[in-house]
Amino acid sequence: MTGPILVTGLPRSGTSWAGKMLAAGGDLVYVNEPLNPQHPPGRCPGVLRAHVSHRFQYICDDNAADWLPAFRDTVALRYRYLAELRANRSPYDLARMARYGTAFTLGRLLGRRALLDDPFAVLSAGWFAASLGCKVIALTRDPVAFVASWQRLGWTVYFHELLEQPLLIRDHPELLALRALVGSQDRIAKAAALWRVTRSILARTPDILLTSYDALAAAPVQGFRQLYAYAGLAWSPAAERRITRACTAPAGSGSAFAWSGLSRTAFRPMNSRRALETATRGLTPAEASRVRALTSADFPA
Repeated sequence: MTGPILVTGLPRSGTSWAGKMLAAGGDLVYVNEPLNPQHPPGRCPGVLRAHVSHRFQYICDDNAADWLPAFRDTVALRYRYLAELRANRSPYDLARMARYGTAFTLGRLLGRRALLDDPFAVLSAGWFAASLGCKVIALTRDPVAFVASWQRLGWTVYFHELLEQPLLIRDHPELLALRALVGSQDRIAKAAALWRVTRSILARTPDILLTSYDALAAAPVQGFRQLYAYAGLAWSPAAERRITRACTAPAGSGSAFAWSGLSRTAFRPMNSRRALETATRGLTPAEASRVRALTSADFPA
């Protein structure tokens, strides 16, 4: 048994899909978005006993005292029942507690490893690798497809959540270029800027594996076989069957995005190759060209 695994990347870059496919071999306990400030799936102290104050919470050595003990519990699959009961007692929360508590306990007994699927950890990927010994898989998606997905869902990003984190700005000063878009209603420009700055940070983060979502979707069996090897997971005929089945589902088998299940994951079986053909739906050719230009621009010196 080796260390935990973190699958990260910006939201709508395929982290839920990749995480579920890595868990298909049966050697992992899947943990969905502990750093998501929305409840659910986040703000569940049984899973992560720490206070998440921002989307894309930045964790580094200087604030590790607030995070390292909590994440050590999480990756060791130690579920905190009392902390969860103090915070969340709805019928849904109790069912989720039973599910995660059972999965953590059984996982420990069977020697399984934790897999964290968390796009909100993307800017802290280096810390997870260095301090927790995670095998980090960071997914990147074609920028036009990424922006198109956010547009279809009506999503935007609030840059103040990044700019209000002094340690993040200290370590990644290129984020200061985002100040010009604070308060902007131009969702295309904001999503493109988020993609560009995140890709810049990931490109120089050591000890992580940058992985193209688009390449993985085009050849899922070959791609996941390579990711299994990187993560130290056993590739089996059962894993191959499950991945093949999940990545060749007929068109229309699921919506583009919907929280589902007690894990609150957005994963849906899909035909991954066919999904690439419609990935830019919703953007005009002019908008797609604009995204290409915005995401290829250099940061100010």
